[in-house]
This record gives sequence, structure tokens and C-alpha cells, in this order.
Amino acid sequence: LLLGSTWLPLAEGSPKSPFRTFPVTDWSLTHLVVHNKTGDVYVGAVNRIYKLSNNLTLLRTHVTGPVEDNEKCYPPPSVQSCPHGLVTTNNVNKLLLVDYSGNRLIACGSASQGICQFLRLDDLFKLGEPHHRKEHYLSSVNESGTMSGVIIEVLNGQNKLFIGTPIDGKSEYFPTLSSRKLMANEENAEMFGFVYQDEFVSSQLKIPSDTLSKFPTFDIYYIYSFSSEQFVYYLTLQLDTQLTSPDSTGEQFFTSKIVRLCVDDPKFYSYVEFPIGCVQDGIEYRLIQDAYLTKPGKALAKYLGISEHEDILFTIFSQGQKNRVKPPKESVLCLFTLKKIKDKIKERIQSCYRGEGKLSLPWLLNKELGCINSPLQIDDNFCGQDFNQPLGGTVTIEGTPLFVDKEDGMTSVAAYDYRGQTVVFAGTRSGKIKK
Repeated sequence: LLLGSTWLPLAEGSPKSPFRTFPVTDWSLTHLVVHNKTGDVYVGAVNRIYKLSNNLTLLRTHVTGPVEDNEKCYPPPSVQSCPHGLVTTNNVNKLLLVDYSGNRLIACGSASQGICQFLRLDDLFKLGEPHHRKEHYLSSVNESGTMSGVIIEVLNGQNKLFIGTPIDGKSEYFPTLSSRKLMANEENAEMFGFVYQDEFVSSQLKIPSDTLSKFPTFDIYYIYSFSSEQFVYYLTLQLDTQLTSPDSTGEQFFTSKIVRLCVDDPKFYSYVEFPIGCVQDGIEYRLIQDAYLTKPGKALAKYLGISEHEDILFTIFSQGQKNRVKPPKESVLCLFTLKKIKDKIKERIQSCYRGEGKLSLPWLLNKELGCINSPLQIDDNFCGQDFNQPLGGTVTIEGTPLFVDKEDGMTSVAAYDYRGQTVVFAGTRSGKIKK
């Protein structure tokens, strides 16, 4: 990032050569993933998955819908006859991931309670569509951009898929966050089974029914996810139960959180979440729109006083805490170092293990539990115990504001290193790209 430099709106003026485009008139596009070796582009859409070459030439199309469905049918009608009338229903692609070790694409939709298809990368041939067990149903919410997943490859071991999703009040059907087995064979009955499960604990978090009774619209929207070192992180938007009154007619307030879990913690004892946001000129930006994990270029690393090998996170926040679906146009680009985030989380865990304060996670615990004093040494790699968990941060982790846009409403961000300089691109709601 050229700190202090001018942002150039790329959408204005005539470029030297026209941009290559892939126009779609029938179905709206929801997700995009680029193969890190071939450069092939995979695009998720409503009722379609597309494979494009790196110059956006269409190579393959795979049809995923419409399907005969009814979201009240659980299990879906393909498994069990349903008393509710079936209607022609669009299948919205909500998750699109390249599983490199399996040479396949994971494409999860909104139809049939949120089942996934495994598609061969070469030609989008359908390798499997697990749909017979309750673990195969991830969520029937049909809003794209609210579900996020991370594949963790385990050398000579069991690969895992971390999934975060809104549940639309159906906590008896869907966990909001879970860790699943990713089997090599798409037809394996264990596919998407929880990494760990016994009668008391499992690799999942559910929104408690008490929370939904008090706040019927409470949900968690997973905007971005990534893995860094031995942790998985999610950036989420959720109803702020401290500011929103339980009266459903009142105004709703939202808060952004950064959620962290240890990759090798099947019982989710390491679950921590912190409020996250940005402040510029006294104005708070609390509605996360997008994020992008990268490494700093040489110049930015020197400016930040960190190594070029450390992770940094660019984020876009909209102003305030209202209007999740149509946030204010005023938005900010912010920068976080993962080191700062890790340090803040470690400080919070250490203070809790000194017996200071409470667990402070009202949506999940529904009562204030005090922290328990323990002589355990908490280092950067600490992954939790069966007490002092799950843990909520009480102070917002603040990023460094880099650029405020009051006109166009920034919604997406990407960055890369160009000859030692970190260059950031931001997409806007009005269809512009800013560099």
C-alpha cells in the first residue's frame, strides 16, 4: 500500500485495452475462486457453476438448479416424502472452495437444506452430492455472502472443513460453526461428519434456543475466513444483543467480530471472539463488508515494523452499526496485523486465567460466568481447556484506517505485492474499482 498516496478510480477514463468480461444475463453471480496453479476461474451463481480460463473464456457450465423444493422439508424431498407442497426453487451458490488435495471443487447451495456438490476441477463432472444424513445439510439460508469455509489439509491425516453459516433460527437443524471431516471418497458415509462427537461435546457451536427466544432474528453472518499458523479465523456480523432491545419492533444494531479457533481443537475449547472495527475522525465503522489476508510488501513491512513473512489483514467496514443488508455508503479501508490481533487475544486469555472478569459471551452463554484463576502458562499457541471457555473480548480490536470513501460505498478488497509495494484494490457498490 502506498501510504498517503492518491486512490485512482480505475473505472473512469478509457483503458488502453478493454477489460475482458464474462457477461451473464440469466443468473446473478455469487462467488469466485481462482486456482492457485492453473489460473482457471471458477464462478458460483444462482443455479449454475462456471469454469473459465484465466482470460475469462467460458470452458464449462454445470447446472445446479432450479429444483423442486420447499425449505420446510427436512430432510429434503429427495430423501423423504414431504407434506409441504414443492415449488420450483432457485439454488443459490453460497460456498465455493477448491479442494486441491482432492482435485475437486466444493460447491454448496441453498436448496435441499443446503447440500454440497463435489465437482471435478477439469470438467465440473459431479463426483458426488452427499444428502442422506443430517450432517450433510449445512443451512437453507439463501442469502449469498453470509457463509464461509476453510479447508485444512492434514499431511498423512484427515483433512477438515471449517464451516460458518447463518441458520435463520433453525438451531435444531444447523450449527452456526462446525468442523467437518473431508473424506477422499465423495460417497463415504463419514463425509461432513463432525471431526469429534460424543454425548457431551462435539466440533460444533449452536445458537442457543434461549438466545433465539429472546432475540428471534439473532443470527451470525460469516463474511470472510482464513487460516494463519495453527488457527482458523472468521470475520462475522451478528446482532448486537447489548444494544438491540428484545422487542422485535425496535431498531436493530449489529456488531462485527473476529472469531478464532485452533485447527487441532476438536472440542472447540479454544473458541474466542472479539469485537473488531475502525475509527476515523471520531466516526466508528463497525459493519464488516469484506477482508483480504496477505503478506506486506517490503515498504509496508518496514513501515509497520514487522517481517515480510507475517500476515496482514485489509478490511472494509461501513459506518455505524445499523442496516446490515443496506449499510451506509460511508466506508473505510483498514489494516490489521495478525500479530496485533493475536496479542490482544492472548492478553484477554491471560487475564481470564488470572481470574479477572467474566467470560463475556452473552449470545452463547446466556448468563455471566466468572473467569477461574489457574496457574496455567498462556503462550501464543494456547488452545484452551474445558474451563474459561468460550471466551468473549470486551474491548474492540481497532485497525489502522487508511482511506475513507464517502461516495461509492466500498464492498470488497484485494491486494498484492508489486516490486516491494503493496497495492490494494477496492470494489464499490456503484461498480467502480479503486486502486
